Amino acid sequence: MLKRFYISLYFSRRFYWLFVGIIAVFVVAYAVPFLFTVAQLLLLFFTIVTILDYVVLFLRKDPVPAKRELTDRMSNGDNNPVQIFLRNDYPFPVRLKIIDELPDQFQQRDFSLTADLKPGASGVLDYSLRPKERGEYIFHNINLFIKSPFGLLIRRSIVQAETTVRVLPSYLALRQYSLLAASNNLAESGSKRIRKLGHSLEFEQIKEYVTGDDIRSLNWKATARKGGQLMVNTFTDEKSQQVYCLIDKGRVMKMPFDGMSLLDYAINAALVLSHVALIRQDKAGLLTFGDQIGTFLPAGRRSMQMTSILEVLYNQQTRWQETDYEKLYAMVRTRITQRSLIVLFTNFESLSGLERQMPYIRAIARRHLLLVVFFENTGLRQLREQSAEDIEGVYVKTIADKFAYEKRLIVKELNQHGIATILTAPENLTVQTVNKYLEIKARLAI
Repeated sequence: MLKRFYISLYFSRRFYWLFVGIIAVFVVAYAVPFLFTVAQLLLLFFTIVTILDYVVLFLRKDPVPAKRELTDRMSNGDNNPVQIFLRNDYPFPVRLKIIDELPDQFQQRDFSLTADLKPGASGVLDYSLRPKERGEYIFHNINLFIKSPFGLLIRRSIVQAETTVRVLPSYLALRQYSLLAASNNLAESGSKRIRKLGHSLEFEQIKEYVTGDDIRSLNWKATARKGGQLMVNTFTDEKSQQVYCLIDKGRVMKMPFDGMSLLDYAINAALVLSHVALIRQDKAGLLTFGDQIGTFLPAGRRSMQMTSILEVLYNQQTRWQETDYEKLYAMVRTRITQRSLIVLFTNFESLSGLERQMPYIRAIARRHLLLVVFFENTGLRQLREQSAEDIEGVYVKTIADKFAYEKRLIVKELNQHGIATILTAPENLTVQTVNKYLEIKARLAI
């Protein structure tokens, strides 16, 4: 909403170049006297044009109304559109430079837009912003620098347009993944198609046999009652199963990748996974933990469940202490009593780090179907792929290979105890996690 304008005046480069040129003519006039009259005429003409430029620029109080439009919330890690609406109320064309004062979190000090507007014309300037952390973002004023066709003076108008928006976990991806989940796979996102195995135990109905039905589902008693007309049982996916996302907020999740922390990637993936689980008629729940237990949201599928999950995830912050898995196990044992699919978002950089927590992870896996999701260090992958040109390069490459090997050992160790794992780069986390959930559903593993 527009409040009021502050106005100031600047001289353009054209003004200074012309003024310097006139001074140069006066200097040359000392050697060539007839140029003195020419210099005086040029100065007079320059002064008149400057005064005229000032008059036409400041003739109107609000010549170029400007308004910023954006939603009251943004999606973390996604491109969010912003629009600036302009209108030229001058009777002549103007050239504009717009500096929108972006929130401090973006650290963009040279952001500007340009536009040319004809008399009475309107325009819309579009740009997008990609926030990389959750929280409140404050947009400040809009600065307009206006030039007339003379181009000697610049009128600066400051539109007070301070606005606060909330940056929430990546809700823009929900529609995309919900459509993909409807087809039981994320093939369009680069993952393989999942083959569904067996039957669900949840009976749906008895219907007449048609070509293509599984003959193993023939219901002979119903067939006899129908006088020989073959009847088959049909089944549907089991519903109302519990899916819990457990998000580690310890110091291992503070590691940055492409400007976002691993915690933010885990939060975005948990949000999408919960949404897909609710679409599949399962119950979605949430638990955050670090050195202390954070927020616990019981699994449910009520209409406001996604809103509750979004509000819980919005306020989560990484803690710098070591994660306490003993408290996590005690919480899971007392609060999650029904066998559930538990997706644990965490990170292990070494095998010794896993071994310290292994007793509690195995204890959780004995009661529930546990899926451990942790991250591949893409920085190490780049070091491994580059060639070593000296002894230092060989040393760095060897250390990178060692850490990458330990990641594979962690996967092997978890698999040996019957614990499903996902080792993925942060940018692929959401696709890999949702696809694994759909695979588990298709294989009736819960």
